[in-house]
Amino acid sequence: MGLYLNPGNKGFQIMRRGTYVDKSGMIALLNRTISTPQMLTCVSRPRRFGKSFAAKMLCAYYDRSCDSSELFDDLEIAKDVSYQVHRNQYDVIYLDITNIMAEISDRGKVVPFIKKHICEELCEQYPGLKQSDSFSKVLVDAAELSGRPFIAIIDEWDAMIRDRKTNSELQWEYLEFLRMLFKSSGVTERIFAAAYMTGILPIKKDDSQSAISEFQEYSMLSPGAFAPYVGFTEWEVRKLCQKSSMDFEKMKEWYDGYSFCGITSIYNPNSVMEAIYRNSFQSYWKMSAAADSLLSFINMDFDGLSKAVYELLGGTSIPVIPDGFQNDMISFMSKDDVLTILIHFGYLSYDEEEETVRIPNSEISAEFARSIRKVKHTDTIRRIQESERLIEDTIAMNEDAVAVEIEKIHREECSPLFYNNEQSLRSVVKLAYFIYRDYYVKMEELPGGIGYADIVFLPKRTAGLPVLVVELKWNQTADGAIKQIKDRNYPSMLKDFESEILLVGISYDKEDGEKKHHCRIEKYNL
Repeated sequence: MGLYLNPGNKGFQIMRRGTYVDKSGMIALLNRTISTPQMLTCVSRPRRFGKSFAAKMLCAYYDRSCDSSELFDDLEIAKDVSYQVHRNQYDVIYLDITNIMAEISDRGKVVPFIKKHICEELCEQYPGLKQSDSFSKVLVDAAELSGRPFIAIIDEWDAMIRDRKTNSELQWEYLEFLRMLFKSSGVTERIFAAAYMTGILPIKKDDSQSAISEFQEYSMLSPGAFAPYVGFTEWEVRKLCQKSSMDFEKMKEWYDGYSFCGITSIYNPNSVMEAIYRNSFQSYWKMSAAADSLLSFINMDFDGLSKAVYELLGGTSIPVIPDGFQNDMISFMSKDDVLTILIHFGYLSYDEEEETVRIPNSEISAEFARSIRKVKHTDTIRRIQESERLIEDTIAMNEDAVAVEIEKIHREECSPLFYNNEQSLRSVVKLAYFIYRDYYVKMEELPGGIGYADIVFLPKRTAGLPVLVVELKWNQTADGAIKQIKDRNYPSMLKDFESEILLVGISYDKEDGEKKHHCRIEKYNL
């Protein structure tokens, strides 16, 4: 058992001793690619979405230096016809690029370091193997000596692209190394039965579209058959909540929100497990290195980016064109490039059919709310101040000021084509109150009495603020909105809430030539 050749199954053993969610089904997907034209697989997903767990699982399954039957016999993969065929049958080359970079003081020697240590371990494993200046020849000779091709597993493959983003020479050398391994016609097939790479970014594009284009790619934009293995499914989270007596609905609010074709709910696995271990729902994202990167992205100076950020904070889905993104950390050309990298980093959820993005859940909303106050855009600072003032005016029951601000946002943000409808007014209200997360939890279509309240802002426990029950009316009156709240008894759902309750009616009459908005605010006693 070595560091880079046949690392064994110790890592997976440790995983199995804890609370383990069975993701072994993805092995069957890889088994189907072995020694086929689809033998090269690259799966990208955000930090703390189980990339390294998957890599350790694959090492344990394929590595011929150990017997992993006890680790897999009770898992999903054991039911697949390919299970016994490939289990512990290959020499595995395992590279964790992040760890390798941490070991080397001279960052320019990453590729020589990898070649040197793999060759040393191969020669130790196969004493008859001859050294050569050609790394690929050493691998070919080793495969012929053993009578079996390798399985390559590369974790954090894009660490060089992300962490050495300004060193183009170092990146080029690294990508050429990967090209040599996985794009050499007639050589790759002699060395490898399959390769699995995982990282955050999809494969780096260059002038020829990709340095290693033979890989089948599965990303947060289009995970394909690997979608159930991006994170935890809803069924898996329900089981975890039942076992640990955790509130499933809160778990969903905090950590759900990623969806793909055919799978409507994927949860952040690290955050779900942290919530269970700590018995606390909060943002565990802020404990990762990824949290610090959000500010650098949303602070970029591209037309429309500032507006897009506060639309997202308001709960709106916005369109994105991801095709231009170059899969690196420096080649940003537009707002869409920034939004696309936020998808890959897990800050945004992408709807492949609609080609839109949104903030997925309360955890990520908290990170946006935390970062937005540090953004230097003048327009963003202005919008934060306006939104805070609107919340203050609402609590102070300053009806005219609230109406003026809602009208202003409506004029600025809505196309004339979509101006005159209640859904447009709902979007405007969410945009206007977009900084609410500092003080409130927002609930939409909250059931209460007879029907559903449009928007309810529930104050955070320590905020000391009133509940805001907001009803929107298009082509009717604000007084009519207040009447509907009372007639349908929407506040009945708040009978156990100790805070003061304010009823907020907001209306717009399209027949009014001045497009004037109106607001009524009343205190309510249960």
